[in-house]
Amino acid sequence: MIEPGVPNYRSGQRIKTAVDVINDNSFPTVPPGGVLVRAGRIGEIIRVRMHTEANVPIYLVDFGEQLIIGCFEDEIKAL
Repeated sequence: MIEPGVPNYRSGQRIKTAVDVINDNSFPTVPPGGVLVRAGRIGEIIRVRMHTEANVPIYLVDFGEQLIIGCFEDEIKAL
């Protein structure tokens, strides 16, 4: 049995991207492998969920301008 991952961040917390966040085919308006958000962009976590198979936290981050993206922990860092 895999131990559950514990989220390091919480809803309402402001973050910035640690790396360029790449499209994994979730956004049809951006080519697969294209950059969704550049490193250093500031956003706010609006929801934290667990990926059931990988057992890792996924953060739903609002970057403004109607851009909401799911990010893994290694893609973001606290301000």
